[in-house]
Amino acid sequence: MFLRNAWYCAGWDEDIGIGATDLVVRKIAGQSILLYRTQEGRIVAMEDRCPHRSAPLSLGRKEGNAVRCMYHGMLFGPDGGCKAVPGMDKVPAGANVRTYPVAERDNWVWVWLGDVEKADEALICEAIGPSDPKWVLKTNQLQINTGYREEIANLADLSHVSWVHGMTFGGSDDWAFIKPRHELRPRGIETKYCVRGVPAPSFAKHLFPSDARFDINVHVRLSVPCNFILSFAVREAEVGATGRGMSNGKLLLDTFSSQAVTPRDEGSVDYYFSWGTSKETWFPGITDLMHRTNIDAFLEDKRILEGQRERLQQYPGAPQVDIVHDAGPGRMLWVLDKLLTEEAEGVGGLA
Repeated sequence: MFLRNAWYCAGWDEDIGIGATDLVVRKIAGQSILLYRTQEGRIVAMEDRCPHRSAPLSLGRKEGNAVRCMYHGMLFGPDGGCKAVPGMDKVPAGANVRTYPVAERDNWVWVWLGDVEKADEALICEAIGPSDPKWVLKTNQLQINTGYREEIANLADLSHVSWVHGMTFGGSDDWAFIKPRHELRPRGIETKYCVRGVPAPSFAKHLFPSDARFDINVHVRLSVPCNFILSFAVREAEVGATGRGMSNGKLLLDTFSSQAVTPRDEGSVDYYFSWGTSKETWFPGITDLMHRTNIDAFLEDKRILEGQRERLQQYPGAPQVDIVHDAGPGRMLWVLDKLLTEEAEGVGGLA
């Protein structure tokens, strides 16, 4: 169900502090993982389970760079090894906690669940974090009670913008007629297209005349397990332009969104996202408006996806018809399933 040899987002770097009580738990692909920072600021990721009686280490306390289990006082270092057992002179064999490779990039924290020797940081998706000086971005996060395969299908098909997001990103049915090209990549798909001659989206209609029209250049990189990196450039509509090529109209707003969907278990995900503008196209108030709209839009997604999850459980195995907009989801899920099969069979070294 879940890839093991993959980097999973564990949230924003600011979520994990250096304070005495900063013990953060993330449930990732069915496993509870404890994250904390050492005295030097390095993040440690370890299984949130004491090897004695499986008490959560996250209910313990930090002591220097170590964590003490508050059930029977066993002390574990950042390498997962037990350093001391109160009442015993010698640490028993096997008193170790599994640790995981961790990386910080673009203000995200990444945890590798699989073979340590295959934890290549080059496999982490390219994104833009809020600390990038060329961008003005705001972040947030949300839990959605759905499967991550349903999230993949949602993100690989932006035709739903016209319908799910009619009160936020939508405002016309133009998104339902897009014809994207989905290029396969080793661990995902890359999609580019232009939505031409559209009115301002619902959240920004009040800023423009009713007859104003725009072109939107969309560039999406979607990668396993479910990382969605979006360049969304708003341009003046090119009069008379048609076809699948990208618009060359005057750039009005250059925006970027980094989104990581981390499966908690079979039926829920954690969603970490940002959106904002380049400093060159920023103007007062726009990032705040975009941030509020982004939250509203993802709540619109949450409503649909959680309802869909309920119906999938109520009608297991019910037939589903395919439509033209299933091309992106089909390709992305094909990549995921290929990697899952290769991993299960031990084929190709890295899955």
